[in-house]
Amino acid sequence: MWLNDFEIVLEDRVIERGAVRIEKGTIAEVREAPVDNAEIDGGGRLLLPGFVDMHGDMIEKEVEPRTNVRMPLELGIYELDKKLAACGITTAYAALAFTPATYGLLRSVEHTTAMIEALAAMRDDLLIDHRVHARFEVTFPSALAIAEKLMGAGALGLVSLMDHTPGQGQYRDIERHVAHLAKDRKIDEAKAAELVRQRMADRDGQGDALHIIAGLADLARRHGVAIASHDDDRVEKVALLHSLGAVISEFPITIEAAAEARRLGLATAMGAPNALRGLSYSGNLSAREAYDAGVLDILASDYHPSAILPATIALADRGEGGLARSVALASANPARALGLNDRGRIAQGLRADLVIAERGRMPRLRATLRGGRVIWSDGTLTQRARPVLIRDRLKEVAL
Repeated sequence: MWLNDFEIVLEDRVIERGAVRIEKGTIAEVREAPVDNAEIDGGGRLLLPGFVDMHGDMIEKEVEPRTNVRMPLELGIYELDKKLAACGITTAYAALAFTPATYGLLRSVEHTTAMIEALAAMRDDLLIDHRVHARFEVTFPSALAIAEKLMGAGALGLVSLMDHTPGQGQYRDIERHVAHLAKDRKIDEAKAAELVRQRMADRDGQGDALHIIAGLADLARRHGVAIASHDDDRVEKVALLHSLGAVISEFPITIEAAAEARRLGLATAMGAPNALRGLSYSGNLSAREAYDAGVLDILASDYHPSAILPATIALADRGEGGLARSVALASANPARALGLNDRGRIAQGLRADLVIAERGRMPRLRATLRGGRVIWSDGTLTQRARPVLIRDRLKEVAL
């Protein structure tokens, strides 16, 4: 099958008008000029690699769309699967958290484990490639036992080591955090402040969490699971996680932490909503600032997958590298950091995971292909039936 007359975004450059041939789910050929009699004509639209999303929090919202309104797990996963396909995400790491009880029932051991099991059971019946990004709060004493069981079963593709204790990391500004928590949970600030005090007391009660951090890192190394640090706010924290084998610095809080991660060889990841809006909702480092400084490697959906496409288009106009550099943030770079060497780029021999989009005041995604098969389309593309030659029919009969 030929995809013809597209602006093709490669990892290092852009082909203004080219074509891609797909055979048996892989990219068989990339041409720098249009071809005749193609099955799909792009009309000059963009052809991008399928997005590889290393961090998406959306399953929890699909399962519990309103507080204490719990929907069937399978329904939530099917709905999320469709949404991600419609956003151009062909590989998604569901960010599922294991946290102390004070973080809520939705992130309890039982519920998070159930979501991981449901994803595994449904994986072959879903549109995109779903994997698990397990987020372990380092103040959670049971983290090591849970991680060992899940890694032993091959259920995890990525592990991040988190500390959301107020007063550091993402929540350095305690007053801001209290106000945000009150608004998010629809409670008054006095109750929110009490929750924050409880979390800080829980952290103090755990003593030194370094043994949990080191234990989780050791398990991940032994099972070949990628490790990410989380909310790095100091160069010392970056250095510690690097020494334990982390390959990704997820959501660095300061430009200094991001620069140190880059210097040590970690890929830095930030949220696409942050990059699109130009600021962090929690008042931390702007993804645009990190991109301009050359210390941003990966864009993740975080909590809003539809932000990935317009964020990459917006960043293309900043600095050097254009679309090739900005699109790699959501495709080649995360694929490389996560060891997925069969995807993330438009190149011969790789999986035909592709996104068809077009520019505009707000860029629009028109179709998503996974393994050469259209898994989502808005109906604006026309697909010409491929003529069946007599020699092809004879081959089929012979088989």
